[in-house]
Amino acid sequence: MSKGTLFDKVWDLHTVTTLPSGQTQLFIGLHLIHEVTSPQAFAMLRDRNLQVMFPERTVATVDHIVPTENQARPFADNLAEDMIVALESNTQTNGIRFFNVGSGGQGIVHVIAPEQGLTQPGMTIACGDSHTSTHGAFGAIAFGIGTSQVRDVLASQTLSLEKLKVRRIEVNGTLAPGVYAKDVILHIIRTLGAKGGAGYAYEYAGSTIEAMSMEERMTICNMSIEGGARCGYVNPDPITYEYLKGREFSPQGDEFNQAINWWESLRSNADAQYDDVVIFDAQEIAPTVTWGISPDQAIGVDEAVPRLTSFTPDEQPLIEEAYTYMDLAPGQPMLGTPIDVCFIGSCTNGRLSDLREAAKVAQGRHVAAGIKAFVVSGSEQVKQQAEAEGLDKIFVKAGFEWREPGCSMCLAMNPDKLQGRQISASSSNRNFKGRQGSSSGRTLLMSPAMVALAAVNGQVSDVRSLVN
Repeated sequence: MSKGTLFDKVWDLHTVTTLPSGQTQLFIGLHLIHEVTSPQAFAMLRDRNLQVMFPERTVATVDHIVPTENQARPFADNLAEDMIVALESNTQTNGIRFFNVGSGGQGIVHVIAPEQGLTQPGMTIACGDSHTSTHGAFGAIAFGIGTSQVRDVLASQTLSLEKLKVRRIEVNGTLAPGVYAKDVILHIIRTLGAKGGAGYAYEYAGSTIEAMSMEERMTICNMSIEGGARCGYVNPDPITYEYLKGREFSPQGDEFNQAINWWESLRSNADAQYDDVVIFDAQEIAPTVTWGISPDQAIGVDEAVPRLTSFTPDEQPLIEEAYTYMDLAPGQPMLGTPIDVCFIGSCTNGRLSDLREAAKVAQGRHVAAGIKAFVVSGSEQVKQQAEAEGLDKIFVKAGFEWREPGCSMCLAMNPDKLQGRQISASSSNRNFKGRQGSSSGRTLLMSPAMVALAAVNGQVSDVRSLVN
């Protein structure tokens, strides 16, 4: 088993006890909630006459069901309105901080917690959302949980969990122009598989990761769950501390310097033991795009759809299903694949740096005829910052729609949905069947810059053609 890693240190610091089942009862330092997985959990508490144990350790926002065109209340969707009303009531009744629409702090839960300084190194974090692994970018151990576990954390501030193994994933070298963090994580998932991380926490390391900004690290950690890992993290360093300095909920003054000393002590030891180590060369990573119905069904943009014989017999039925569903043939190039809808946003790629890179591509160009393209900021703060830089004007002039913050077409629990067999170039995190709102809609995952170029050209294109 692993020893001396950040994961081991944080796990041990938050262990309450070992349960008869052999599981660990783990204290959760920060509990993030939203409107989708919390109503039933609060109802379970009421049924048992239980109170929220530490409301000051719980923070709420609304993101999944929020419309991005017209946010006037009541929402046009009655179910969405019911869900936000329930969250408003539950947070008020229980004294929980709530970043509601129009508060200046609302947005996707995995965007707002870091930008507010709520997410910090050494924390255990839980949220009823798969992509809670995002927060590991700060050296936190962050878990996505189900509704019954949301109930458990509200009632006890603890979770019962099996301890994970730790795999160190090193990426070394300098990324080529036009290759982004999104390409790195898609390449990792492509190589290790969508189930390759089962039973593991992923520790991302190496010179490539160390050179990344916090927003890039968040993109990497966000998609750990798509590789089967329960969580993913990066050891905290000066880039982490500089990001956190001065944010509303970060330690202030002398306490911040004291916090840095403690955060440094949590870093994986130089002689830490890992259950597995995998090493990647950054120079081998190209702009990457998914071609199938799972995030590991991905290739370099200049590659062809893989042939059936390149997969094991056990894998081949899913591959044949992907060929049929996506209307793609083995050996077919991805370059030139026509696109109908282009979506820039999500908890993976809806931050300011993502919008900046997409705007570089959009500037001086225009969305191709017949293409629906829109940009959705990850939070009210991101939207405000982007508008202060004039990014909204660049996008609008180029023919993109500039929307209000929310999860939008990442999962389509709101009006933003694909129609019929439309095919989407998306900067989000999942390309599952029906993920973007149509039972027959198709999704190609790629970086925000690649999405912007697909919008301009009306087809899958190689962003390196603009930057080389």
